Amino acid sequence: MNSWEAIILAIIEGLTEFLPVSSTGHMIIASSFMGIAHEEFTKLFTIAIQLGTILSVVVLYVKRFFQSIDFYKKLFVAFLPAVVLGLLFNDLIDALLESPVTVAISLIVGGFILLRVDQWFGQGNEEDISYGTALKIGFFQCLAMIPGVSRSGASIVGGMAQKMSRTAAAEFSFFLAVPTMLGATVKKSYDYYRAGFELTSEHLQLLALGNIIGFIVALLAIKSFINFLSKSGFKIFGYYRIIIGACILLIHFFIHPLTLI
Repeated sequence: MNSWEAIILAIIEGLTEFLPVSSTGHMIIASSFMGIAHEEFTKLFTIAIQLGTILSVVVLYVKRFFQSIDFYKKLFVAFLPAVVLGLLFNDLIDALLESPVTVAISLIVGGFILLRVDQWFGQGNEEDISYGTALKIGFFQCLAMIPGVSRSGASIVGGMAQKMSRTAAAEFSFFLAVPTMLGATVKKSYDYYRAGFELTSEHLQLLALGNIIGFIVALLAIKSFINFLSKSGFKIFGYYRIIIGACILLIHFFIHPLTLI
């Protein structure tokens, strides 16, 4: 991986992590087109730069993170399903990450869901979140263990299914990203450490660059997404997912097979 490839992946991460379009799906497809998907450092990089996007949430919503202990309890409850299922199905998840067809189908199916989500759940008005609602959103988030589903999309839809407003559901999705992404980053980094993977000075520079770029882009993406979502809903994201998924399938089956390993 060179600096330009790191910058491109970091921009993709920052733009897509908090949008309902699947950051993981976009990054594994992008790294495949760049011919670096098979590199071990690329796999670590796409996880480790999530730290920058996590920091963007904390910076934008710093007051909420010092709101009350109850806030953290609800985040913990919502985070628990991802911990349990992530540990149980880690190997299966890693295998799915290597399938471009899985990514494409997930993008398309998720796209059709986003086209109908406003019709299904309407404009909810719940702004506060109970422990039961937090747990249900946590289970919805686990759907994103299938690459291409979108962590933010699944958790936002989960919130709206509990009668939360679009904005409240989206913001809780952002907050839930902090423990979820931090946990995933720490676990994967530890796995690479146990496997004997050594970071060079060049690797560390690329990781620093990726986190800085991801942080800046995510700040802009979150602000823009909240404003857009409150006014326009999810349809544009649904159409986008369907188009991207269809293009991936077209390329994979009729032009050139995509390899993500």
